[in-house]
Amino acid sequence: MPRKRSSAAPPPVPPLFKTAETHPEIAALQAVAATGDWAAVTAHLEGMSPRDRDFALATVADVPGVEEKLERALSDEPHDPTIRTLLAERYVRIGWEIRSSARAEHVSGDQFAQFHDWLRRAERILVEVCAEHPSFAPAWDARLTTARGLELGHSEARRRYARLSATDPHSYSAQKALLQQLCPKWSGTWEEAHGFATECSASSPPGAPNGAVVALAHIEHWAELPAQEDERYMKSPAVRDDLRRAAARSVLHPEHREDFRSVGAHNAFALAFLLGEHTQDAEPHLRAIGNRASGAPWDYVGDPVAFFTYHRDAVQAAG
Repeated sequence: MPRKRSSAAPPPVPPLFKTAETHPEIAALQAVAATGDWAAVTAHLEGMSPRDRDFALATVADVPGVEEKLERALSDEPHDPTIRTLLAERYVRIGWEIRSSARAEHVSGDQFAQFHDWLRRAERILVEVCAEHPSFAPAWDARLTTARGLELGHSEARRRYARLSATDPHSYSAQKALLQQLCPKWSGTWEEAHGFATECSASSPPGAPNGAVVALAHIEHWAELPAQEDERYMKSPAVRDDLRRAAARSVLHPEHREDFRSVGAHNAFALAFLLGEHTQDAEPHLRAIGNRASGAPWDYVGDPVAFFTYHRDAVQAAG
């Protein structure tokens, strides 16, 4: 993952970058999941909207060591699609941690071997889940990541996305996953990446977070450009206007209702506007998130804590 330099001073009050910090409900869910009490996990999910529930469930895979609890739960409920998908998601997380976010040329052969082994274990589980429950969107969502990591190609990734879209046509997490596949770093093109992002925004319901895929595509593009050219790109009126249109249809739309996905979407727009020095456009997004940052995409700058806090404090000081 490219990292670029930031000249902002170290912050006196660090922002909250972890999902469990920005959403207390997620922290409570992860704490219960760490105990392996799946009845309690289910109880925590009751009352959540379907979108929030899917988002919350995916965070279970971030809990260190939860794979052991999931494996035990699976022995009791061997056909449960949710437990199986969560276990596969956890295997994917383990594999990606071993691979790291470095460019392929900086990843060792042993890292790749372990990475692919974990992803193949996950893929075997997910293939079975999708065969038995072809409309179970979370499994197809996870298979977008395994497709990319196992280098199964764009046609296969798009096939999986199409299967998911038949059930959930506006899955923000799936769209973010496919966007990665379509970027040049995964053998895609900027034409494909930006075209897909525009499609995600235009076809989504007004007020949905999907417009932020446009911001993420521009951030990915910026990260691949050399110094000075990257600044010119993000400062261009064309990119600014593209971001404005997407934000107006998305989290700035009057019909937007905040859910767990909102924080990440606002963060994507905030960073994209700031990279182009469109500070006034970034302000409503920074005000909406307050101190609730997100690891991605701020980790694309050299010092995400300092960079985020500098602009957060500037907005707060302006009143």
